Amino acid sequence: MNQRILVWDVPTRVFHWLLVLSFSVAFLTADSERTRDTHVTVGYILLSLLAFRLLWGFIGTRYARFGSFLFGPGEVIAYVKSLLKRKPAHYAGHNPAGSVAIWLLLALGFATGVSGVLVYQELGGDVLEELHEAFSFSMLAVVAVHILGVLVSSVMHRENLVRAMVTGYKSDGQNEGIRRSYGWLGGIMLAAVVAFWFYYPAGGSGASGGEAAHAGRNHDE
Repeated sequence: MNQRILVWDVPTRVFHWLLVLSFSVAFLTADSERTRDTHVTVGYILLSLLAFRLLWGFIGTRYARFGSFLFGPGEVIAYVKSLLKRKPAHYAGHNPAGSVAIWLLLALGFATGVSGVLVYQELGGDVLEELHEAFSFSMLAVVAVHILGVLVSSVMHRENLVRAMVTGYKSDGQNEGIRRSYGWLGGIMLAAVVAFWFYYPAGGSGASGGEAAHAGRNHDE
């Protein structure tokens, strides 16, 4: 019989929803000079979250580790076929199809964030700026496919995967749940993001370094 087991630890859940929030805000504030400071701030937050996830993928709990969702092409194809036959295999953590989206989101997230930092530092010119935009739209496309995949999997497995990423629990009759949720670490992550938002000069209440320098030049003139 299936039982509720703890699959997603608190840091993984905090990372997931903060990444959703930071990418959404960054994407929506990308085209306006008025919101440039907000765009830059959440861009740094996004990069920091990804850096944490890279580390947590090696030292985190069982289902958060990269090794738990490192599938070969054959396994991915087999899982997609099982979906088409409406008899998908159940995975406690990420399934093979979902893992592809996770790897792409991590890669595109880093590419978008790093290119954004270089553009902000006025490096790379128009070519890098266009690459930054291409990375962000590619990431948006993967997000859309990922959401669709989550909805399909939720229906197929008769389990709300979105709720699972909120509560951390899933139904499973074969695998064991994790024993520690590391709630204290999730709390530190959330506090650090909030502190950075208010502390960083390009955040909601401060002026960016570029604006400050520009103001200084005007004063000297």
